Formats: sequence, structure tokens, C-alpha cells
Amino acid sequence: MSQSIFSNVAFVSAFLGWLLAQAMKFGFHYLRTRKIDFYVIVSTGGMPSSHSAMVSALATSIGISRGFADPVFALALGFALIVMFDAQSFRRAAGQQARLLNQIVEELFKEHHFSEKKLAELLGHTRYEVFFGMLLGILMAMLVHALM
Repeated sequence: MSQSIFSNVAFVSAFLGWLLAQAMKFGFHYLRTRKIDFYVIVSTGGMPSSHSAMVSALATSIGISRGFADPVFALALGFALIVMFDAQSFRRAAGQQARLLNQIVEELFKEHHFSEKKLAELLGHTRYEVFFGMLLGILMAMLVHALM
């Protein structure tokens, strides 16, 4: 029990993949807007997909550690594929619906009294964002394994 979770190479790979993706989102947001917005660090959506980076780093790390023929790798790969599919399909569709609902509410608000609270629109990812998140995660796992 003397070992910490931070000695688990799969956890470290996944955590650093997620952390790097979130930091990159923060940096990209700043470059695009020239504004510092710490909310971007904990928000969903955007480039690269931190969900994809995390689950692909986890699956890659397990594959490197246990072998790519191991059933645990198959489980991690299945989990990663489901998360990445969900990020670019269902969550993205929910974000597009939120954007449309926000437009409808804005139009109605001009005529009537409605709440000005808006729905979160940046929920999912494009395939491009998911792909680069996956690539980031794989590279992070390889780097962590090389260093640990």
C-alpha cells in the first residue's frame, strides 16, 4: 500500500494526456481571443479533445504494459472507442441543439420576458478534435513509458 496512484504508469499517462490537452485548449483560446479565461481549463469541447487524449493514453499505456493481445487492453480500447464516438456524435449534437435553442430564446426574448440563462453549446468535438486528442494521448503514453 506504500505505492501511490502516481506510480501507476497507466494512470500517469491518462492524467498527463488529459492535462496537456486542457492546457493546449487554454493556450489556443488565449491565442484566438487574447483573453485569459480559466473556465476553458475545465470546460468540455474544443481542440484537442481531452477526453480522447485521456482514454487513448490509457489504452496505449495498458497495451504497452500488458501487451496488445491482453484482454485488459481490449477492454481499454473498447472504452476509448465508445468515449471518442460519444464525444464526436452525441455530445456534439447536443451542443448544436443548445446553440439553436439559444438562438430561439434570443429571438423570443426580444419580444417577451424570458430568462437570459443560456445552455452550454460547446459540449462535443469534431472528428478533427477527437483525432488530435487521440494522437496526443498515444504520444503522451509513449513518452511516459519511455520516462518511467
